[in-house]
Amino acid sequence: MEPFGSDTQPAAFPPQINDGAWSDVLEAMDRTYSELVAYQERLEKQNAELQTLRAFLAEVMQSVTDYLIVLEKDGTISQASASFSRIFAPGGAESVGRALAERFSGRDRSRLLEAIEHCRATRSDATVEVMMETEQGPSPVDFRIAPRIDKRNRVIGTVLTGRPLGELRRAYSELETSHQALITAQTQLVRNEKLASLGRLLAGVAHELNNPISFVYANAHALEKYASRFETYFKRVSEGASRDELINLRQELRLDRNLANLRDAITGARDGAERVRSIVEDLRRLSSEGSGEMVAFDLADTARIAASWVERGAKSGVAIRFDGPAPCWARGRTGHIQQVIMNLVQNALDAMEGQPDAGLEIRTGYEGEMAVMTVTDNGPGIPAHLRDSIFDPFFTTKDVGKGTGLGLAISLKIMEEHRGTLTLVPVARGTAFRMTLPKGAR
Repeated sequence: MEPFGSDTQPAAFPPQINDGAWSDVLEAMDRTYSELVAYQERLEKQNAELQTLRAFLAEVMQSVTDYLIVLEKDGTISQASASFSRIFAPGGAESVGRALAERFSGRDRSRLLEAIEHCRATRSDATVEVMMETEQGPSPVDFRIAPRIDKRNRVIGTVLTGRPLGELRRAYSELETSHQALITAQTQLVRNEKLASLGRLLAGVAHELNNPISFVYANAHALEKYASRFETYFKRVSEGASRDELINLRQELRLDRNLANLRDAITGARDGAERVRSIVEDLRRLSSEGSGEMVAFDLADTARIAASWVERGAKSGVAIRFDGPAPCWARGRTGHIQQVIMNLVQNALDAMEGQPDAGLEIRTGYEGEMAVMTVTDNGPGIPAHLRDSIFDPFFTTKDVGKGTGLGLAISLKIMEEHRGTLTLVPVARGTAFRMTLPKGAR
């Protein structure tokens, strides 16, 4: 070992080793600095996202109309929506840090606290409706309570969402009032429409009743004439007239002929009266569900009778042709089906009024288990844009006083009650209605 202070100098480190160590240090410092810069950028980005989230949550808490309350474990408010704070602490007072239960009293307070405790204990949602004390008085609130659970799976509080029911119930009450007013207005409108259509309906009713009433009147007049003649004859009998005088009187009064016509007059008067009753009954069809027993009847014969009544009243001179098997058995209420046929025939005659070559065909037959009848005229037909409306009540293309617009609506209802159909079918010329009924067994 050399003595201290000797002129001998210690050996220096190799230059290559010193340069490499410094390079490693500088590289480590650069890497650390880069990581610090990147970490700082991430922190700034996360902080910006946090600020954005806080701003968003603040906007939500400010804007939400329902109540939103975050409670700590001790029941104090840690956050609350502006809508709740305005009610809970009016005048700009702070709601955070105050106990939620202070705005509730009596049974409502107990029920709210029990629901919160049940939510925390069971870790499940709970609902409760309570009355909250406000400056305007008690206000019903429907609360839904959910537990707040942290990352360690511990319950650290609760979240309540509440919906004030006072305004909602007032809105429902106003809606119910408006609904009742609407029903009343609709009822009044229907009543006014019925009154407005009464005049049109009376014209149609008078037209339909005029034929059978005239028939009854004519037969009653004939019966009166026959009765007068028989009274004259029997008066002479009671007075003791001779046989020759009675024979001559009998011939003079034509009693034998009158006697033969007497039963026809009685039958005609009875048929007319029955027809009047049937018409009156059928005029209620639009609002009634139908009654009476379904029976088997001859659809072809019913069609002939109904068409003859209409033609007799209209005196149109239109030739009505009947085709198909006779009898054609169907099942239903004869008077009601007769009314349908009369409506169809009457509409056809009205459509062909004044037409020189007017013609009407009524065809009956069977299709499977259904009896079918088609009423076809060669009139002007129904325009395409009106075909979807022809079965609507009070729809008519006739002048006021010539049609009520109820005929086809009533007819359709009758057919539906009979489990049949009434449809408008396309034809090359004119109009054709097709009706089906269940086949009748006879």
